[in-house]
Amino acid sequence: TGFLHLGGLRTALYNYVFAKKHQGTFVLRVEDTDQSRVVPGAAEGIEDMLDWAGIPPDESPRRGGSFGPYQQSHRLDLYRRASDVLLERGAAYRCFCTPQRLELLKKEALRSQQTPRYDNRCRHLTPAEVSEKLSQGLDWVVRFRLEKGVEPFRDLVYGWNKHEVADVEGDPVILKGDGFPTYHLANVVDDHHMRISHVLRGTEWLTSTSKHLLLYKAFGWDPPQFGHLPLLLNKDGGKLSKRQGDIFLECFARDGYLPEALLDIITNCGSGFTEKQTGRTLEELISQFEIGRITTHSALLDLEKLPEFNRIHLTRHIENEGLRQKLIRELQLLVEHIYGDQQVDQEVLEKEYVERVLLLRKGHISLLKNLVSSDYSYLWVRPLVSREQLRAISAEVDEIGKLVLGLMTRQAAVLTVEELNKDLRSLQKQTKETKYSSVMKLLRLALSGQQHGPSVAEMMVTLGPKEVCGRIHKALSS
Repeated sequence: TGFLHLGGLRTALYNYVFAKKHQGTFVLRVEDTDQSRVVPGAAEGIEDMLDWAGIPPDESPRRGGSFGPYQQSHRLDLYRRASDVLLERGAAYRCFCTPQRLELLKKEALRSQQTPRYDNRCRHLTPAEVSEKLSQGLDWVVRFRLEKGVEPFRDLVYGWNKHEVADVEGDPVILKGDGFPTYHLANVVDDHHMRISHVLRGTEWLTSTSKHLLLYKAFGWDPPQFGHLPLLLNKDGGKLSKRQGDIFLECFARDGYLPEALLDIITNCGSGFTEKQTGRTLEELISQFEIGRITTHSALLDLEKLPEFNRIHLTRHIENEGLRQKLIRELQLLVEHIYGDQQVDQEVLEKEYVERVLLLRKGHISLLKNLVSSDYSYLWVRPLVSREQLRAISAEVDEIGKLVLGLMTRQAAVLTVEELNKDLRSLQKQTKETKYSSVMKLLRLALSGQQHGPSVAEMMVTLGPKEVCGRIHKALSS
């Protein structure tokens, strides 16, 4: 019914790490039985995002598997046969109540300030009455008989639980008039036939579990073990807003966040792991996960911390030789996209140059796209700076320019930020009256056209001797 958001990612992640920790199988099943709410492309989008996040399912509609099909709308015969079994056993019955009657029941309940519930009217129809209504061609649905006296069950997170569903709700529909099952029947049938051993799902399903266990009992099947995950909320305790669209994975991917940063932040604010730490990899999440450590209180997510989480993981990517190559390609494309129409010199797109930029800015940037912001435009486009602008900073502009050109000629072999800082200090002492801060200001302007940014030494190392000399020559002669 929609695209994958942070809450859904967290549920998928807990299932994934649990499966991998116990050498199990992580199954993605698409529940599309409410046809009125199906969003075209949503199922494919969910699988795309799980792949992007690095937690692909072992079995799914796309990958297949031994227990398919993995899309409920393709399993309708199975649900119809299952509902027939319950009808034969007297555990379910046909209900002929019209939508109008159900709507009146609902309105009456709300008027008397009660929770709307079906009054189980058709439960008491005799076989003869059912046959007569069928012969009249009346529309019908199948409802499951809720029995009192449910047995308690042990939830993997919440411990012992039971909910007397028959006391608070009417018999639920399990097969609709269009032949599609409801969630309750479809999931019980599928979990049994797919041999699901463990189900980790949102806490909103905890009160329905007793109902599902009654269905398992009616079929004579052993249920899986259930674990219900506490809610993922905003840091102020409110629900994550889907309206703004800023919690959907596509948005984070588009904005350049790394999947590792999202997996890290949604587990960091929750529980289930041996210790609190930032920068955890998926392998560490798997090794540290203990289902018994999941607490029952809601997880409060502070998305303002996401850039810091991303900075940590981006630094790790830059340090890794293989992952760095991918970042180089991404940055080259970003530069072409942002600065392509500004006469970008092809040299700034060369692998060695882009790699140098990444290594020098490692730890300073939160997102790769930070490097194509206006603050870093000097890396990709030569600034337009006049001699007069430099002269306004120091009258010794020509002398300073010559000293730097000489320094670059001598330093051409290997430039390091540390060595260059020392050289710039001694260079300033060769001027007559220009302070060190003014020398730095003048060089920063000549090299970048800006008044702020990385240190001058770092700028020079990034640009390289040839480019530094070219920019100073250009500024002095303009």
